[in-house]
Amino acid sequence: MTRIGQDTLKSAKTLDVGGKTYHYFDLNTVADKGWGDLSKLPFSLKVLLENLLRHEDGETVTVDDIEALVRWLDKRSSDKEINYRPARVLMQDFTGVPGVVDLAAMRDAIAKAGGDPERINPLAPVDLVIDHSVMVDKFGNAQAFEQNVEKEYERNKERYQFLRWGQKAFDNFSVVPPGTGICHQVNLEYLGRGVWSSDTDNGDTYAYPDTLVGTDSHTTMINGLGVLGWGVGGIEAEAAMLGQPVAMLIPEVVGFKITGKLNEGVTATDLVLTVTEMLRSHGVVGKFVEFFGDGLADLSLADRATIGNMTPEFGATCGFFPIDERTTEYMELTGRPKETIELVEAYCKAQGLWRSSDDPDPQFTDTLELDLSEVVPSLAGPKRPQDRVPLTGVKSTFIDVLTKELKLDDEEISKLEGEGGQTAVGNHEPTSGVNVSMNGENFHLDHGDVVIAAITSCTNTSSPSVMLAAGLVAQKAVAKGLTRKPWVKTSLAPGSKVVTDYLAKAKLQDPLNELGFDLVGYGCTTCIGNSGPLPDEIDKAITEGDLVVASVLSGNRNFEGRVHQSVRTNWLASPPLVVAYALAGSVKISLDKDPLGHDNDGNPVYLKDIWPSSKEIQDAMVAVNQEMFRKEYASVFEGDDTWKSLPIPDSKTYEWDNKSTYIQNPPFFDGLTAEVDDVQPVKNARVLALLGDSITTDHISPAGAIKADSPAGHYLQGHDVEPIDFNSYGSRRGNHEVMMRGTFANIRIRNEMTPDIEGGYTKHMPGGEEMPIYGAAMRYQKDNVPSVVIAGKEYGTGSSRDWAAKGTRLLGVRAVIAESFERIHRSNLIGMGVLPLQFPEGTTRKTLNLDGSEEVDIPNLGNDLKPGEEIDVVFRKQGGKEQTVKAISRLDTGAEVTYFKNGGILHYVLRQMMTD
Repeated sequence: MTRIGQDTLKSAKTLDVGGKTYHYFDLNTVADKGWGDLSKLPFSLKVLLENLLRHEDGETVTVDDIEALVRWLDKRSSDKEINYRPARVLMQDFTGVPGVVDLAAMRDAIAKAGGDPERINPLAPVDLVIDHSVMVDKFGNAQAFEQNVEKEYERNKERYQFLRWGQKAFDNFSVVPPGTGICHQVNLEYLGRGVWSSDTDNGDTYAYPDTLVGTDSHTTMINGLGVLGWGVGGIEAEAAMLGQPVAMLIPEVVGFKITGKLNEGVTATDLVLTVTEMLRSHGVVGKFVEFFGDGLADLSLADRATIGNMTPEFGATCGFFPIDERTTEYMELTGRPKETIELVEAYCKAQGLWRSSDDPDPQFTDTLELDLSEVVPSLAGPKRPQDRVPLTGVKSTFIDVLTKELKLDDEEISKLEGEGGQTAVGNHEPTSGVNVSMNGENFHLDHGDVVIAAITSCTNTSSPSVMLAAGLVAQKAVAKGLTRKPWVKTSLAPGSKVVTDYLAKAKLQDPLNELGFDLVGYGCTTCIGNSGPLPDEIDKAITEGDLVVASVLSGNRNFEGRVHQSVRTNWLASPPLVVAYALAGSVKISLDKDPLGHDNDGNPVYLKDIWPSSKEIQDAMVAVNQEMFRKEYASVFEGDDTWKSLPIPDSKTYEWDNKSTYIQNPPFFDGLTAEVDDVQPVKNARVLALLGDSITTDHISPAGAIKADSPAGHYLQGHDVEPIDFNSYGSRRGNHEVMMRGTFANIRIRNEMTPDIEGGYTKHMPGGEEMPIYGAAMRYQKDNVPSVVIAGKEYGTGSSRDWAAKGTRLLGVRAVIAESFERIHRSNLIGMGVLPLQFPEGTTRKTLNLDGSEEVDIPNLGNDLKPGEEIDVVFRKQGGKEQTVKAISRLDTGAEVTYFKNGGILHYVLRQMMTD
């Protein structure tokens, strides 16, 4: 329901579309105030402006807030805090399950306080799409999809029952069942409207921009449709569901001008990797990015969505594309109702939210420019999505990595540079590696061999052009007699069933199948770390030879330890290049000049021989039609018979099972009262971890496999769960006992306190005993010793997962002190009552010579906290010498201070309900 109050700035006008009358709040009334020229305001800020105007109530949103947003044009920046209310919330099951667990726990807390548990209920529409749980256990055969879905239900039955209970128990909460698609692609192809509408109590219908927050960082994909949305942690999303505004500073907006056209043979993936590299280098963390320029007219909606999807990889809050003709064309293609499309165009033109090539460019805080003709075929890797490598440089980049990993000498490097990659045993004298016999074939597995080739992720499978290009590459390769190398695990996991329909209609699924790219599921799979096990023979060979092997995936993340624990280099690539690398079998092959293999007559076949032309791709695009979208989304919420048959309890509060290893009542609200405790200073804290730059939320809270010999593995085995049934950390996020043990447990994390150990270890001080971080944290808590985490730049980059903050809180960490924070994780820390502090410019853990043996005091913490203030942090060496640093509080807004004082945002919401 749109909130409607009385104020002089609110001028409700009407718009007649398709025989229906819509009311809306006219932005022109603000333009008439003379605060600034709205035509020069970035489109993304106009959406924020409408949101403020519609919710202006004199308290949470004031006239001063609205004026400050328009006067942004004066300096193209602002230090004003505003309250933003998105129209809806999007979730996926990895982050959604703990979110629903929190809501269930809040219902319990309200009930225990004598209140009505049904007061805990989403006030805004919530869609949860189950897409993160399917694993690639089976691959390379026609039964893989059915087998993987069956295994998914077997593993996750308890979680899915819990989500079905939530769908029944909560209002405004819908679930898209497993085996349907990826949340962002479902959002792009079906859920997103461009313009939202709702009815008031008196029967009037109000129209306003479609906006959202999502519990997945790649929620930004919907920006390609002109819908303003970004990822937040589950904690913040839950608060938004419960009616709390999203407190934020009016952001800076970086304009990214696009001109020209892509050259022949260049894909949207190459473009997004180039954009990611440019914007990450420029520095856009905490900022909006808005795309403009003549090049937008020739950029398809799917290409725009691909760029929007990878916004977290370049660090911005959103990567926004204004609504224009490409938008409505896409909405028509994807089967949106005619009245919705007409409303989008009429409303956006009336409000100045429609992009036209005749309009002057908006004004931005800063601008970058890219001529599309300069984009070249590229990959990103081997460990970060912003590290773009031109296709011509992949081999040399890998050799550089291998040289550092294995400390090779000049002679060994020279041998590697002369190798063209992988051949069968007996065809050359191998310089390293292991002989393997598997499925009747003998081969030699060596450094650089591609053991995973995955067409996966909504980033690229949402784009018909690159998916059809992959099919065409496969078709041409099969025609020439090429096959995938036997050591490559191949998979195809589209983001929606529509992809299957158009690949089949274009007769391109069969050649993909012949190369092993059979359908394995509709979900995130390899991109989220659910790549499944490698064949035993391959895994053993990697371990035996200490091999540095590779994965190539069409995803958006390639952080260390994410794709597979045995794979040390991971490369992001377009779907057709994924197929090419499955044929080549190695990243030591230069695809621009080395043959992929040989045809039926023994002639070498090069990438250029099987790469489709733009015309061939365009001709194949006729296979994509509106009826496919309408058919596949007609029953999107229904699910299969297995889903429908899941039993669910009929109760308003959840019936917790103490024996469950998937769903447990978290301790976050234990003992919560209506009174707020005083903020206590930190005294004699110990350093739990001393970390470097670019620590990701994967490092802090991994999503992938659980090792048997780990705190989480020991816990599960102690509850009679065998390692084969561990599932993943992501699937266990409804159980805090697993997740707190998994915090800082990534196998690739490096704690500088234990430099010789890779993985989640630390030294327990003052004795210096080396142990898992979880064990040290529990010992500190038993002894009533607080702890802190110290880190470098870009702390918390990557996924929006709230467990990176929840786990930190449960380990007893009072503060994280870093050189800089990524936006979502900083917000999540505050949402869990953990204080983010930033070293002042020029001061780092290295300039202070910190080694983790120090005691840490934050003596001046109290109830008089203010946003952004300097806070003393005292580091005390073992000999008693002290250094005091004036750290910057990253409680950036007054609302964040309030949340922190309450111990977290959900604690604040509960207290508000207790005192109402």
